[in-house]
Amino acid sequence: MSVTNKLIGLKRHVSVYNKPKIFGIGANKTGTTSLKAAMEDLGFIVGIQRKAENLIDDWAIRDFNSIKRYCFSAQFFQDTPFSLPYTFVAMDQAFPNSKFILTVRDSPEQWYNSLTNFHARLWGKNGRIPTKDDLQKAIYISKGRPWQANRWSYTTPEDNPYEKKELIESYIRHNEAVKDYFRHRPHDLLVLNVAENGGYKKLTEFLGLKSQREDFPWENKTSEINKQ
Repeated sequence: MSVTNKLIGLKRHVSVYNKPKIFGIGANKTGTTSLKAAMEDLGFIVGIQRKAENLIDDWAIRDFNSIKRYCFSAQFFQDTPFSLPYTFVAMDQAFPNSKFILTVRDSPEQWYNSLTNFHARLWGKNGRIPTKDDLQKAIYISKGRPWQANRWSYTTPEDNPYEKKELIESYIRHNEAVKDYFRHRPHDLLVLNVAENGGYKKLTEFLGLKSQREDFPWENKTSEINKQ
């Protein structure tokens, strides 16, 4: 690591020292990109996502130590591995007084369509939902990493990695597990649909901040939502 990178890392560590952590724990493709942009605009130091994604190997064996260490680098975190089951419990225990934001879509069906459409554009042939072979040949971080991430994240059949029923059930299970975990601590969890009217105001009120903005900004609401 270069001296410059070390200094940047030290500056980030000092900037977030002793500040409460905020975790975006909604499934990928639930508006997490919009949430990340909002948190940056509000002045929070956001974790470097590529570094976090590389920790999914540890998440897969339920070793959260490296994830905890990573969290000293910033104040807000989202997407993998924070969007996956169990992580929110480990982070809640490791960082008392943290806040958690569960982003959701209008329906599980909408989430499934967003996920599969996005992955089809990335890795599917001719725009179709990727197969096992597609994912094994795909390059993201390294060759075949999308396949490995799919296997770690979901319990769909190998010959049908985007099997609709199981994916939708996994989305529902995760959301229900989060809400059940925090059911006696409503002030620590915000369930947020970034596409709903007043969504941005709900976020800032949850964080104890003031803003004149009511909604998350959309240049083209339909296309932007589909990108999340």
